[in-house]
Amino acid sequence: MEQFRNIGVIGRLGSAKVVDTLKQLKRFLLSRGCHVILDQELSEVLPGHRLQTCTPRMMGEICDLVIVIGGDGSLLGAARALAKSQVPVVGVNRGRLGFLTDISPDEIEARMGEVLDGKYIIESRFLLEAVVKRDGVPIGQADALNDVVLHPGKATRMIEFELYIEGQFVYSQRSDGLIIATPTGSTAYSLSGGGPIMHPKLDAIVLVPMFPHTLSSRPVVIDGNSEIKIIVSSQIGTYPQISCDGQVNIPAAPGDTVTIYKKPQKLKLIHPLNHNYYEVCRNKLGWGNRLDQ
Repeated sequence: MEQFRNIGVIGRLGSAKVVDTLKQLKRFLLSRGCHVILDQELSEVLPGHRLQTCTPRMMGEICDLVIVIGGDGSLLGAARALAKSQVPVVGVNRGRLGFLTDISPDEIEARMGEVLDGKYIIESRFLLEAVVKRDGVPIGQADALNDVVLHPGKATRMIEFELYIEGQFVYSQRSDGLIIATPTGSTAYSLSGGGPIMHPKLDAIVLVPMFPHTLSSRPVVIDGNSEIKIIVSSQIGTYPQISCDGQVNIPAAPGDTVTIYKKPQKLKLIHPLNHNYYEVCRNKLGWGNRLDQ
């Protein structure tokens, strides 16, 4: 297993709990002889830290490991910044659900100690890239670890669009939009829209219609290497948006095309040795435990 010495730390701003965990993590990492590098913005909440600072994207170039303190949203942002550099990422949960940030604050020293000792599980999670074109010219691009969503923005009108997969026409649809989710994102917005839960090891993408104007429209699971193209109808008066992970928005217009495909670079996500995906689902989604024997 890879040994980690240069360790970057990214955290959610505006949370006293994150600051408390940051202080604890700093003390522990320094006691292990690690070189700790703080995110520039996060470093402002820790005056007098005397640590090196840099941007999250630069961390990918100089760090062996990046620790994210916060919720899944914090890790999503880090993933988009760090996936290209292939630096491993591990999450300490200071949010709500914690599907991706799965080390609890009271386990930091035990679990992070195991990671530093080379005792961990590492997964590859693929991201999607969305490109919006107008008259054939790209006007916006963004990446997503969870999902790419076509939605009406602030409007309350339906969107009309055509869907193509690998160049083949699938359907035209009138709906509130379309969710294109990775297995990582299948337990997020896609799940709320009635999509299936997909195991993270699957190489697949799910397309989930949002309130379609026909009862026969259902989620469709396709090969993860498929190219997806959406053509927004030029006949509508709605100016929809393309949202990536709910954090980056690209405004679109009637007649625009949206192309979505898997990025070649993957996120390297680290878990403790005791990580169990189905246990996470039980705990986070309220599934039943074993029957009494």
